[in-house]
Amino acid sequence: MIDLLAGLAFIITLYLYVARIVRWRKGALPLPPGPKRLPLVGNLFVMPKTLEWETYHQWSQELNTDVLHVDAAGTNIIVLDSYQAAVDLLEKRSSIYSGRPRLPMVNELMGWDWNFGFMDYGARSHRKIMHHSFHPSAAKQFLPHELKAARRLLRHILEEPVDLLSNLRHFSGEVILSTTYGLDIASKDDKYITLAKAGVDPVVPALNPGTYLVDVIPALKYVPDWVPGAGFKKTAKKCYLLAQAMKNSPFEAAKYDFENGTQKPSLCSASLRRLNHNISIEDQEDDIKSVAGTLFADSSMGAVATAIIALMNHPEVLKKAHEEIDKVIKPGKLPDFADEPSLPYITAIVKETMRWRPTAPLALPHLSLTDDVYRNYRIPKGSIILANAWAMLHDENIYPDPFAFKPERFLTEDGLGIRKDVKDPGFAFWGFGRRICPGRYMAASSLWITIASLIAAFNITKIPEPFQCSLKPRSKEIETQIRATALEE
Repeated sequence: MIDLLAGLAFIITLYLYVARIVRWRKGALPLPPGPKRLPLVGNLFVMPKTLEWETYHQWSQELNTDVLHVDAAGTNIIVLDSYQAAVDLLEKRSSIYSGRPRLPMVNELMGWDWNFGFMDYGARSHRKIMHHSFHPSAAKQFLPHELKAARRLLRHILEEPVDLLSNLRHFSGEVILSTTYGLDIASKDDKYITLAKAGVDPVVPALNPGTYLVDVIPALKYVPDWVPGAGFKKTAKKCYLLAQAMKNSPFEAAKYDFENGTQKPSLCSASLRRLNHNISIEDQEDDIKSVAGTLFADSSMGAVATAIIALMNHPEVLKKAHEEIDKVIKPGKLPDFADEPSLPYITAIVKETMRWRPTAPLALPHLSLTDDVYRNYRIPKGSIILANAWAMLHDENIYPDPFAFKPERFLTEDGLGIRKDVKDPGFAFWGFGRRICPGRYMAASSLWITIASLIAAFNITKIPEPFQCSLKPRSKEIETQIRATALEE
């Protein structure tokens, strides 16, 4: 055992040394500024495991740079800390910055290599499936699904106000399962919602480069499970089974409905209807599984939860929102999509929610496909590129007093419209360049109707632990309207 561990340690050390020599010889131009590195391991031991975006931003400020280099034992990580740097590289040079890094832990060991979001941009068949259902005009077909899910959320909160997180998870799952697979979910304990939570939760931290040493030293994936320190292999095996179930299980249910003529409008039903029987059906279905499963792994729960937290802690904002609702919506009624132009303050709250606490502060990493030079710094081929959306959305030059929750920053002086001279937070919230979120139009409309409905329906106040907040109907008429949705379904 001792000889095995000693040999493994020698191989790792040799690998790191050779990798560093190769990278050092590649170019004379300096890398972007970064924290002080140790021999061989670079910044590996100071890589942040939580709130990475804040640490990267702090390092960027200390070094007076918006292009930061972090060395994870020979793996180059470039953090873009400003909007301008992100646009210059991820949009203006998107042809060489649209790749995805292959993280051995997530892609191979956890079994997420099928996920459309983790593939290189060249997956044209997948993009075609996504475009058919989620381009701006097509996304409108899902508005009834989104409205129905928002109304159900109100009713679930009314019936079980204490179990808020479960209600939000149910809501998020309902929107995705309905629009993507045409499936209805029976309860908060629905098997698909449980599956999605179990499958996605371990992946989120694994996407942070440096969380697992195997991403820095890929050869570690061949280490036997019984070797001390190989606990990541056991974790990965459990995740692999969940990832495969997420890919296959809801799709098979949607396919069954389609073949039996009981399908509902969804991405899957539309894609199955367009199958080309002159080429491999299995390959085409695999593409549909990939795209649908990618959406299944997504969640809008975080942004809605953020809005509730913000409104709970800023009663003055909620008061103004209620006043706007009461001017536009008839007593006892709930807002619809047609009311959006008449509710600019609600729209401003949605925008400020996206800006204040973005649900994906670093988004998914990009990969540089070739060597590049930017501002006289070299960016080596194979570098992991992270866009620090959190830093961009808290840039005081764009958003004064950035840590305050101020929807008014987006309103015109008369309060009747949205300012065009203030950058929409969607520029960073949805990602950059060719890898921008393809389902953003549906996600944005779902977020708006949900937040608007919550504000119209409830008073949101703080209460003592452990419940943290209270959501109570604003009137008997509203309560009656919410309960009536149960009779309409």
